[in-house]
Amino acid sequence: MELMVLLNALVTRLLFVLHSLIGVWRVTAVKKEPKYWLLALLNLLLCLETGLTLKFKQGRGYKWFSPAIFLYLICTVPSLWLLEIHHGTQYCGNEPGAVQVNVSNQDFNQSRDSSHGSEGMDHHIIQTAKVFVNQLSTICETVWTLALHQTFLLLLVVGRWLLPIGVEITRDQLSQLLLMFVGTAADILEFASETLDIEDVRKNYALINAILAVWTWSMLQFPLDLAVQHIGCKPSGSARRIPSLLLCRYSAELWNIWVSLFIQDGPFFIVRSILMGHFRIFNQMLVFFTAKNILVVTLQLYRLAVIMLDFRATILQKSRKGEVCCCPCEPYEARAHAASHHDNEMKEFVAFPPKEESQAPSEDH
Repeated sequence: MELMVLLNALVTRLLFVLHSLIGVWRVTAVKKEPKYWLLALLNLLLCLETGLTLKFKQGRGYKWFSPAIFLYLICTVPSLWLLEIHHGTQYCGNEPGAVQVNVSNQDFNQSRDSSHGSEGMDHHIIQTAKVFVNQLSTICETVWTLALHQTFLLLLVVGRWLLPIGVEITRDQLSQLLLMFVGTAADILEFASETLDIEDVRKNYALINAILAVWTWSMLQFPLDLAVQHIGCKPSGSARRIPSLLLCRYSAELWNIWVSLFIQDGPFFIVRSILMGHFRIFNQMLVFFTAKNILVVTLQLYRLAVIMLDFRATILQKSRKGEVCCCPCEPYEARAHAASHHDNEMKEFVAFPPKEESQAPSEDH
């Protein structure tokens, strides 16, 4: 096992665990009940996955799916749910950042003066850590929740970058995937923050749960790598059927369209339409992002129509020429085997032409 692969695998999962534990700590601090520390036991699943990956995959990733990202979602999403449901009960001033920094610097100086001439540097470090933790605890709840949302999405992108890739995905595909994840993370953060910050939404408990459910559903696209990988076709008779050929040739494009329609832009549009149509909630940003979702869904449907028409034209063109319709993502050996099989059939047909039917002599002749 390579040293860098082992280091990247362990460091990335350690970051996931630390961020998840911070979320659990915030839940226990807000709820003021130690029983919520039981959420930290979910990290045992991530530890188990780490051991299995190091043993069976030598630290590298899997094809089409990232178990580490999926388990990180399981460890962190419950804490964010609880924080969002308990959101807004703590008062925050107009400029909390400046007040927090001034108080933190004052307490830090007092801690340094009190520890000067005492037992030494160890006592000074302990006192400084206590002051720092106490000041983190005084930050208002809304700031903590938003910061956890932001760092959660950033860690999903950075963690996917740091995790060792498997042999099935190339670095070019990984770079494309990371660029897609950056845009996806920005849209998801905007959806959660923009809808949950509406005052009328905060008064409706069922509406908060519905928005969080859609937000959780949209997060499930991060563990999957199907957006940049083509599904291989087997050189069998069933693999040359029309749906299999379509999926084989346009698997990445079809996955992107499916994600946009059913996981991200489609559900986001439905939620925003319900907010405006049923609950009569209107603001400038809500109207703008609803129009944006409509535009994206329309363009995805247009893209799907273009793919279907292009595939239909390719099938008709090949059928008229009498060519063997093989999937372009098949391995070269499979296509060569299919072509040679077709050539053999043509040679047999030429070598043994069909017998002409004997014509009965006409009476006129």
